[in-house]
Amino acid sequence: MVTRLAEPIRHSFTREDWYALAGTGVLADDYRGELMEGEIIDMPPIGSEHGGCVKWLAGFFHARLGNSAVISVQDPIRLGDFSEPQPDIAIVRPRDDFYRHGHPIPTDILLLIEVADTSLHYDRTVKGPLYARYGIPEYWLVDLIARRLERYLMPTAMSYIHNSRHLPGESVSPGFAAQPGMPNLVVPVSGILG
Repeated sequence: MVTRLAEPIRHSFTREDWYALAGTGVLADDYRGELMEGEIIDMPPIGSEHGGCVKWLAGFFHARLGNSAVISVQDPIRLGDFSEPQPDIAIVRPRDDFYRHGHPIPTDILLLIEVADTSLHYDRTVKGPLYARYGIPEYWLVDLIARRLERYLMPTAMSYIHNSRHLPGESVSPGFAAQPGMPNLVVPVSGILG
């Protein structure tokens, strides 16, 4: 007699499930995780080079954008009911409530930036396509290993159509800088990578 084994069943968590779980105290107060396509993903600790790069980016954009945009650092964004990633930097449209009544959604987002060393493969193959699928207009991946900036533009349902790589000594202007009311921005890759 052949016994048929049952296939494992995955349970996808919604954003509401995620917050309910966090509210139970099951997760430590300092737990670093993200909800990605219904799965809870443990995130690695942030090293000093990663942290310094994020601080430089936040300071650079804050000094140049002022009240033209909100610079969000490692805060959640809402991508549908099953994903709430926490990009290293999210540059979002200004809102009077500073997003107190809801995390930014795709139409609020001007640019997302992930800084990666240990999470490089994940940020490139999981987060990048997710951001494209939700129509995030521009995504930068700071590759601390190869010492370069990867820029992704023109999102589709599966990925970004255009991507380019920029090295120290080069500069990049984010696409939103061409919008009315935005200052002209030129971001030096050398500054990002220190």
